[in-house]
Amino acid sequence: MAEKKGLLLVYTGDGKGKTTAALGLALRAKGRGKKVLIIQFIKSPERTYGEKIMFDQIGIEMYQTGAGFTWTKTPEEHREALKKAWMFTKEKMASGQYDVVILDELNNALAIDKFPIDDVLPFEEVMDVINNRLPSMHLVITGRSAKPEIKDMADLVTEMNPVKHYYNEGIPAVKGIEF
Repeated sequence: MAEKKGLLLVYTGDGKGKTTAALGLALRAKGRGKKVLIIQFIKSPERTYGEKIMFDQIGIEMYQTGAGFTWTKTPEEHREALKKAWMFTKEKMASGQYDVVILDELNNALAIDKFPIDDVLPFEEVMDVINNRLPSMHLVITGRSAKPEIKDMADLVTEMNPVKHYYNEGIPAVKGIEF
């Protein structure tokens, strides 16, 4: 049945591993001949990411559509990036080309409260797109602070909980591990 019904998987929580889990799933799907699309809502195309380099080599479509961390740009820059990302996402999901779509950091984007976003990333419209996607499309949504409505409709919710992290020992992001 899961072969025919597209599943909604949510990876959330404050611990590390949400994107990593989704990227592992992307590799598995690609290995099984699935057409995979990854759209990252916060990561900026101005930075280089190891996963993007590898996915380009093996034919997994991955797009960084964000402006970076919310404190690195103005609210208007973030709003414009979110608006473009959401329009791009709707177009790609409606195309019917993909078996698996990963909306990385969508939860983070929907949780922004430092500036208004509902006019550029309307929550009701997001819910509508999720509910009305192709019936066979598997959808993965990652990021902290998943909204209860998204968790309620999901087929799987995994919450990453931090137990211990080297950041707390002063070790910064490690190339090849975080990016």
